[in-house]
Amino acid sequence: MSIETLQPANPRDVNVYAPYYQGRKRNALPLAISLYQKGSLEGSRKIEGGESIPFVASWSVSSLPADLTRCRMQFDGNAELSYEVTLANFEFVDFLIDVIFYFKSNRIADFSQGFYRKLLRLDE
Repeated sequence: MSIETLQPANPRDVNVYAPYYQGRKRNALPLAISLYQKGSLEGSRKIEGGESIPFVASWSVSSLPADLTRCRMQFDGNAELSYEVTLANFEFVDFLIDVIFYFKSNRIADFSQGFYRKLLRLDE
């Protein structure tokens, strides 16, 4: 599944999440919800001074913004490089909006620095 081939989600599904986002993020919401509903994403993480590391992210899907999503990421096909984070759906969808913006400007599917900080629990 590629971000390029995503179709906007059903407006009924999008409208449930719309109050959580403003401006540019709200405009990207139909694609972010569509990506969220797929339940997984393959991409690569750029490493400064090194090669990119491929990852597979998978998550549980629910229709309510306040429900929890558990996202699991595995890097380089290595079970020892697996991480998990649990977030409210609206917060996770916000990170997926960032993925879409990053993809549009760089042609690479990757999460934001803020997502990785959560995933690796660097702010706790």
